Amino acid sequence: MKIKEIENIELKFLDLDDYKELKEAMLSSYTNMPGSYWKEEQLRLLIDKFPEGQVVIKINGHLAGCALSIIVDYDKYEDDHTYEEITGNYTFNTHTDDGDVLYGIDVFIKPEFRGLRLGRRLYDYRKELCEKLNLKSIVFGGRMPNFHKYAEKLTPKEYIAKVRLKEIQDPVLNFQISNDFHPAKVMKGYLEGDEASNEFAILMEWDNIYYHKPSKKAATKKTIIRLGLIQWQMRPYKDLEALLQQAEYFIDAVSGYRSDFAMMPEFFNAPLMADHNHLSTPDAIRELAKHTEAIVQKFSEFSISYNINIISGSMPEIVDGRLLNVGYLCKRDGSVERYEKIHVTPDEAKVWGMQGGNQIKAFDTDCGKIGILICYDVEFPELGRILADEGMNILFVPFLTDTQNGYSRVRNCAQARAIENECYVAIAGSVGNLPNVQNMDIQFAQSMVFTPCDFSFPTNGIKAEATPNTEMILIADVDIDLLRELNQFGAVHNLKDRRTDLYELKKK
Repeated sequence: MKIKEIENIELKFLDLDDYKELKEAMLSSYTNMPGSYWKEEQLRLLIDKFPEGQVVIKINGHLAGCALSIIVDYDKYEDDHTYEEITGNYTFNTHTDDGDVLYGIDVFIKPEFRGLRLGRRLYDYRKELCEKLNLKSIVFGGRMPNFHKYAEKLTPKEYIAKVRLKEIQDPVLNFQISNDFHPAKVMKGYLEGDEASNEFAILMEWDNIYYHKPSKKAATKKTIIRLGLIQWQMRPYKDLEALLQQAEYFIDAVSGYRSDFAMMPEFFNAPLMADHNHLSTPDAIRELAKHTEAIVQKFSEFSISYNINIISGSMPEIVDGRLLNVGYLCKRDGSVERYEKIHVTPDEAKVWGMQGGNQIKAFDTDCGKIGILICYDVEFPELGRILADEGMNILFVPFLTDTQNGYSRVRNCAQARAIENECYVAIAGSVGNLPNVQNMDIQFAQSMVFTPCDFSFPTNGIKAEATPNTEMILIADVDIDLLRELNQFGAVHNLKDRRTDLYELKKK
């Protein structure tokens, strides 16, 4: 049929009034399987059990294609099931509204309507239905109607490999793969009488990235996460109480905007070293480390009272005689977790005698998995990739840079981590100066939130940015569902397309 002849395309639920035309369509579509068509009573059963799962496409009022499906509890069936088993011997008593998988029973387009991408419309409907019903996946046994031509030379597995490499043209399998279905298993003896496929079928799957397993807990699953970044002004403080009062002011402010996270910069408590200027620089920062426990305790109290997850930036801490640069994730449920700076800068090592930590991990929060890297660590791409492999959605980077050169390193590397790991990256730093604190003279910062670069995100990969070198807060919303879409349907697939046959990255 020519496009210019089309006046109307309609997707509608299957009605038994369509049966006569449907039977003719099935007979014309399955010419290599004589007598293969659904009886009227069988379609009546399908419509009664699951009307939403049975749809047809009509062009100019005439039936052009059809898709039939049921819902099954897939754990009750092995991957080696047959078509007869999954349909309950064509009674469809295997259908259950409490199932977790949408199983495709049939889909076809009449020969005269092929080439109009009508099959894609039917598959798209199934995907939307799967998401709407919160089902885990779509599954079906895909026929291989051209396999009989190669059966003497190739195994089904070899046949699939050549189809994927475009060495063999299989219109059915190619179409399914182009619609985001992936082959999961070769099934033998799937459909009795399918001689063209030698009775083999490919178990095809499409995963619902929005699926969430039903929970009996009184909890919500957040997909829009609000970030509150604190661009901190370095200024003299009378004592620890005064510094905590200023920190609480900002935490209160970002909490007032209903932020899910508040992030402080690296070494935000450095002004307290002014009281120890009479000491050597290494001794002064070790005196600063004595405040860390009290600050963490107070931040944990803030996280509960202001109902916000607090990323404490970083502070010096002495562990078994070793001076480390550490931070704490104070969750609003009252729990506290710790992270360490892995790579200390040459200046930190030379001036303070600071050493690198050993802990690399992603953290579970009520907003999904996050990662935290302190300043210089974000310049090492291996760390971000490890956290991405652990399921990180948002990477937080508290930093402290004195020059614009140093800031540019952190900023550009952070943006690269967002692209290569398909995640959001938030950076927060300090501004101003501390003339009375050794080795902490000046600061330069512009806090930002970076995104991947694809159609659903800003074209420049920047979600939000603060005014450079100005004390302020930056509030930004990030959508976790967009990351799931990117991973499956993005223009490129930075995580999926890695050549793991040639290289790998792992923690020791």
